[in-house]
Amino acid sequence: MRRLTIYSAALMAMLSMACGGGSSDNENNDIEAVDSVEIVEPEYLFGIDITPYEVKTDTIHQGETLGGILGRHGISASKVDQLSRKADSIFPLRQIRFDQEYTIFKRTIEDSTGTRDVLDYFVYHKSKTDYVTFAFLGDSVDVVLNEVPIHIERKCARAEITSSLWGSIMEHNMPYALASEFEDIFKWSVDFFGIQEGDKFSVIYDEKFAEDESVGIGRIYGASFTSGNKTIYAIPYVNENGKISYWDYDGTSLKRQMLKAPLKYSRISSKFTHRRLHPVHRVYRPHLGVDYAAPMGTPVHSVADGTVIFAGWGGGGGNTIKIKHSGGLQTGYLHLKSFAKGIKVGSRVSQGQLIGYVGSTGTSTGPHLDYRIWQNGTPIDPLKVTQQPQEPIAKKYRADFELVRDRVIAELEGAAPEDDYITEDDIFRRPKADTTKSK
Repeated sequence: MRRLTIYSAALMAMLSMACGGGSSDNENNDIEAVDSVEIVEPEYLFGIDITPYEVKTDTIHQGETLGGILGRHGISASKVDQLSRKADSIFPLRQIRFDQEYTIFKRTIEDSTGTRDVLDYFVYHKSKTDYVTFAFLGDSVDVVLNEVPIHIERKCARAEITSSLWGSIMEHNMPYALASEFEDIFKWSVDFFGIQEGDKFSVIYDEKFAEDESVGIGRIYGASFTSGNKTIYAIPYVNENGKISYWDYDGTSLKRQMLKAPLKYSRISSKFTHRRLHPVHRVYRPHLGVDYAAPMGTPVHSVADGTVIFAGWGGGGGNTIKIKHSGGLQTGYLHLKSFAKGIKVGSRVSQGQLIGYVGSTGTSTGPHLDYRIWQNGTPIDPLKVTQQPQEPIAKKYRADFELVRDRVIAELEGAAPEDDYITEDDIFRRPKADTTKSK
């Protein structure tokens, strides 16, 4: 708590006189000491002044109910029922989960029955950024949804990979969510299963904080990935569709017809080959796909838009999905544990859509995905598929894009002054202005 000291009016008057505010025949007399009054500024927690309260934080254990917890702190069953009805349209009590924390605010009162503790507030920690306040003041109850104040810090992080993207992000104390966002941006352009020690990346992002705790990330303002002598940039810019996309240095879209891989956070356990020792049959056979070892139940996504042409039992391939795409391409997903809801023959799927889960069905020694691609009926190596990029930046936006690009790269390289950092206005404003002019 912050403490302020305020002197008495008598002392103030004496000081005033000493500074010429009055006169005295005894100007040289010593001023007697005057007691000071200490004023304590309130300290707030979840917007509640904690001065009169005993505050305790605990965790909801499995099998506990809110009614049971409140009952232990003196809230009657009738008040709990009143609270339940009040909360139904704001935050239904059935949404409370075990392992979540809560904080209680109790004060001591004296009445005709003696001294006792009274619970005024129960705060449920819904998430790192949201909480629910249940108030019991007098005969009334109240329920309020609240948000923890968030402040945002601009960050630019650079790292060299020693094991994996995920591992390097943890080693450098970056937000874990950055790994997923980074993969989403580069999923068409970078083979994250082929990352090597010494590869580098940099990224500019907003990090969100609730007080001093990191609670996630916001906008990604730019990124780069370097492998060997090749660097791929991700420059954010809005084109004619009004949505933000990421573009390479020359204005080429990072998006492609197909994703580099149909799943995240796994490793390649077997590559495409015409002669592999089969792990079960112990004979040499062609393996015309790529095996991704991954935990049971890992989500599997369609690598491109298409139509499901097979979804069922594929013999040694176990639960199998095959999807037909444009350009004579077909993809296969083998050994699945199960299919996603709605996946059946004839279903239309979009790029990145969930289609199933990693399993070990059919002839398999452990959970993995056998991923295959055919071009006009001929098996091809999924790791060597060549793809044409989508349309580049429109000519009428080219000069503006290059201005944004140069400022992003300068910041990625640590050469940009803070007053020249790219903002959301820079990314979104110019295309709209250009579009208006072209009408």
